Amino acid sequence: MTRNRKYVGWITAGVTTLATALAVPTLAQADQDGHRTPAHSDIDWHDCADGDFKHMRCGSLQVPVDWSHPDAGSTTVALVRRPADDRAHRQGTLLLNDGAGGSSIEQLRLAMHIGMPNFAGAMTRNFDLVAVDPRGVGHSTPILCGEPPKPAGVSHFPQDRAAFDALVSHNRAFAEDCLRRNGPLVDHTDLTSTARDFEAVRIGLGERRLNWYGIHYSTLLGRTYAKLYPGRLRTMVLDTALDDTGSPLSRVTQEAVTAETAFDRFAAWCATTSKDCALHGKDVAAEYDALIARADRDPIPTGSAGHQPLTGEDIREATQDYLTLSGHSWPALAKTIVEAQGGDAAGFTHDPDDTLDPAQVQIQVPACLDNARPVHTLAQLTRLRKELARVSPHLGGAVRSYKIIAGCLGWPTPAEPVKAGAPVHGAPPALVLQSTHQALAPYRAGAAMASQLPGSVVLGREGDDYSMFLVSECVQKATNRYLTTRELPAPGTICTD
Repeated sequence: MTRNRKYVGWITAGVTTLATALAVPTLAQADQDGHRTPAHSDIDWHDCADGDFKHMRCGSLQVPVDWSHPDAGSTTVALVRRPADDRAHRQGTLLLNDGAGGSSIEQLRLAMHIGMPNFAGAMTRNFDLVAVDPRGVGHSTPILCGEPPKPAGVSHFPQDRAAFDALVSHNRAFAEDCLRRNGPLVDHTDLTSTARDFEAVRIGLGERRLNWYGIHYSTLLGRTYAKLYPGRLRTMVLDTALDDTGSPLSRVTQEAVTAETAFDRFAAWCATTSKDCALHGKDVAAEYDALIARADRDPIPTGSAGHQPLTGEDIREATQDYLTLSGHSWPALAKTIVEAQGGDAAGFTHDPDDTLDPAQVQIQVPACLDNARPVHTLAQLTRLRKELARVSPHLGGAVRSYKIIAGCLGWPTPAEPVKAGAPVHGAPPALVLQSTHQALAPYRAGAAMASQLPGSVVLGREGDDYSMFLVSECVQKATNRYLTTRELPAPGTICTD
């Protein structure tokens, strides 16, 4: 349940084939929007053949591609279940959910490699852990496209009309290629469709209520599920919550400020850390800015025929995710900058979150469905680009939400964002875990999420990390207390370990 570059070599092996075809189940009960959900969702279980999942069960579940037309085709959802260690005191099932485009199954693999269950306590003792790869992602039927989301020669920061037109034209061609290769699944990887899949999972597991552990994007997914299916969740742990209650433009600006602050903290850390920072003793911000300028003049090779030389824009877009775990990815970022200065930018060609689709397709496709599109013209994008450069002088605003805005220009399918902000009735009071400094989400986003789930509490953690359950004993204790007793910490509590 973390993004940890240190363990790259341990998670490259894929889970053995999980998908099997099942008939679409007979439909019965309806959600709050009137869509009918399976009365009997049969999960096809078998012993996992993958050595990392020894003594676990691997499964697959067939769900409709389009829940509005359940007989019009199906797609496979893959899952892995680790049984509770203490069966006599088992308290239910805890679903593990990764961020956007991430494989929860690979997250579980990573967690096993870094010591689970030794550090997990009641989480693994009292609960079955079930990792589910959302539709279109990872070991579920994956969305695979021939076109890259952003090839050489296309910029998310166009400086003139020709560059803007090239971006829009490519985005449209990318989407059309994905549709040709994957069919209607591309148009149905939105939050609402995915949440309906999780109700089918609940029924297939035979659970009256589920427990939810969601990270980043999956905090929005959990809230969406709770709204569609009131009373079906017992607990919700929401790690690094996102705030989608404001305008998309304010959201991208806030994220740019947050990531820039994280970069400044990384630079300050380098100044005081001689052992782990390869840039110690140098002006880190100046070194980074010089690297960006150099790469924009003359793209830096990656040492691989499969990866184009990287521009400064490419490097900026790869930097945010290196800032998410101070203890592991900060040293890696410093090392990667030094390597790029030496002429090898390979470290910036992959996301340090090793649970992701390397091509980022499985992030981009649902993002264009779930996020409003506030920008339509070159003038609008130019105004946004200039504002982001003002608030984010080093990273230039090259954050995830900006890449969504730029990458969805020209997308042929309309966006259908979930309405956010109103209280969700029938949801349990949630434990929202939010770092005081995080490159992906501002601290105040935790309060925005908690306000939508009545009775919820934000547990802050002083620091820069997410997946805080793995790095803070204080967070571990509070999370396990909540999972087992549903007792929340006092409002305003901050963990400092």
